Amino acid sequence: MKISAKGRYGLAAMTYLARNYASGSPITIISISEKLGISKIYLEQVFSLLKRARLVNSIKGSQGGYQLAREPREISAYDILSSIELSLMEKAAPASEKMPELDRALNARVFDPLDAGIHETLSHVSLDDILTAIDAEKDADSLMYFI
Repeated sequence: MKISAKGRYGLAAMTYLARNYASGSPITIISISEKLGISKIYLEQVFSLLKRARLVNSIKGSQGGYQLAREPREISAYDILSSIELSLMEKAAPASEKMPELDRALNARVFDPLDAGIHETLSHVSLDDILTAIDAEKDADSLMYFI
């Protein structure tokens, strides 16, 4: 399975907002763009989808920007990707219009379990979990080994 750049950027940007959630200050797209090295125009498209899904709130004005609409522990990777990766969550077209039993069998044995597995996995990973993993990676990188 391949997640598009838009989906990956959405996860990264939302994780950045989660890291700054406690400050209560809105974060601008420009600062996210600079920090993560992602195109501002591309991020605007991503945030439009995230806002439509009510995952972020936008604050207008000179001190404006974006904030998470809920706490980081309440937003899952599934929430984010399902708002951005629209094709990932669509039902596939029938494999065979002349053999409906083949299509039903493929759905029952392959595609429905796959969809359920994706939903199950992504629903159990919150932004908080991703932040914890980032901190663990930082800690692992900072370890020094001596012989």
